[in-house]
Amino acid sequence: MSTADRARYLELVGDGAQAAAVDFALALTERGVPPRDVVLDLVAPTQARIGELWARNEWSVAQEHVATHVSEQVVAALAARHRPQHSGRGVLVVACVDGEWHALPARMFAEVTRWDGWDVRFLGASVPGPHLISYLHRHGPDVVAVSCSVPTRLAAAHRVIEAAQGAGIPVLAGGRGFGPAARWGLRLGADRVAASAGEAVEVLRTWLLPAVGQYDPLRESFVSDDEHVLIAKRNTQLVAAAMDDLAQRFPALAGYSAHQREATEYDLGQIVEFLCAALFVDDTELFTTFLQWLRVVLGTRGVPPSSVDLVLDLYAQQLYDFPRARAQLAAGRRS
Repeated sequence: MSTADRARYLELVGDGAQAAAVDFALALTERGVPPRDVVLDLVAPTQARIGELWARNEWSVAQEHVATHVSEQVVAALAARHRPQHSGRGVLVVACVDGEWHALPARMFAEVTRWDGWDVRFLGASVPGPHLISYLHRHGPDVVAVSCSVPTRLAAAHRVIEAAQGAGIPVLAGGRGFGPAARWGLRLGADRVAASAGEAVEVLRTWLLPAVGQYDPLRESFVSDDEHVLIAKRNTQLVAAAMDDLAQRFPALAGYSAHQREATEYDLGQIVEFLCAALFVDDTELFTTFLQWLRVVLGTRGVPPSSVDLVLDLYAQQLYDFPRARAQLAAGRRS
């Protein structure tokens, strides 16, 4: 896919030009570009670019939502126009874990694997764990692909992985929420992992099914204490304490609108949620990477990045009896 093609597609989705974007993508396939390449080399990198533009405050949330909707329609149009000729590889269920509303990456993977010969059942966004397991028991697929785009949903992903394997169904874990090279998927016990839709297709091609719950050395370091559970229960208390402390340090907070206060409380809660996720998989990098990203986002919106360090110090004081959490917070302060 050329740089010009990507620039034009970004322009179209940014303008919300759904019909033009669909026509543009279909025209590429008419010129001989495989639909798989349109999805993996045009739509997917454009979505990553959209996320960068939002983080730098160059695009609003509304513009990001419109662009994502247009890309969803593009993928749907490609799927309708280019139907697979056969489906002999087996039955594959694709689902986003409970609370995971970023369905487009999973949808793109579902269509790419369908074109690769799988009989795909795409269950969509935020599938409640019990409902997913009930579906798996009823239909008995050859493999289930679990999508997670946000690390705060890793605990939900872990429950699905265990339950699916308990039903004798192997699990492929994928999505940015599983971390670099999807390594947290391995730590949570997935049979296979993939860092991208293209990689997932290759994994499925070479996977000798079924092989459920295979040993992986990463699991030896998986920590199963309850710090993350206890801290998650104190989320509201921690956020309230942080808001009070910030109000004393930054008098301008008193003049915040209701929307600004809500956004601030959301960011404070996200720090707690990502801390809990990092504790769950026992990986400091999960927490520090999020904080680095958050500082950049806040900086583009005129919020002093140093305010994050103040919050980390306050949370460390509040969580004095949680040694692993304090270590994570200290690492976040240094990052």
